Amino acid sequence: MAFPWDDSRRAFTDAAEWFVHTSALVGERWDRPGLGEWDVRALVGHTSRSLLTVEAYLARPAAAVEVASAAEYFRATRATAASPAVAARGRDAGTALGTEPAGVIAEIAARVIPLVDAHDGTELVTTVAGGMRLRDYLPTRTFELAVHTADLAKALGLPADVPDTAAVQALEIVADLAVAGGMAGPLLLAATGRPGLPTGFSVL
Repeated sequence: MAFPWDDSRRAFTDAAEWFVHTSALVGERWDRPGLGEWDVRALVGHTSRSLLTVEAYLARPAAAVEVASAAEYFRATRATAASPAVAARGRDAGTALGTEPAGVIAEIAARVIPLVDAHDGTELVTTVAGGMRLRDYLPTRTFELAVHTADLAKALGLPADVPDTAAVQALEIVADLAVAGGMAGPLLLAATGRPGLPTGFSVL
């Protein structure tokens, strides 16, 4: 599914600002359990890559479109996402945030959001999955920001108030992945109050 560029820019900005706001509420809890084997610092570090990869990939133009949608990107990177290297990169990214992690997150967002706004979405960027239009890649970063900031909020005992704009795009990607993966039925049952999702259920 292709998202209108203005909608994607707004969703990305809203998700990034929610991440900045939530990171600022961590206080001294950086060593608290975050997600799986990550502490809060590593979780925030991993999430920061949703901003940093946009910046990095814009500096690496692609020659052709190889991945045509956000859902296709997630299908293409499924094996990579389960790799131990992802967990290690999260820890490394957390360490790289230094002694003032929340301040660094705010600085990154203040740099990347205007960078996105300066483009029209047609730009070809080289992602880990292959060449993509920026307009197709950006919703994958909004998805990651929405999901992992919700993880962070949960770790901090805060409500997972995903911005509406980001939630709409993230849920549309979930729907695309569920349908393509033959998991629409279980997802629909869970979303309408039926118990019993299969153990380990995920559209990713």
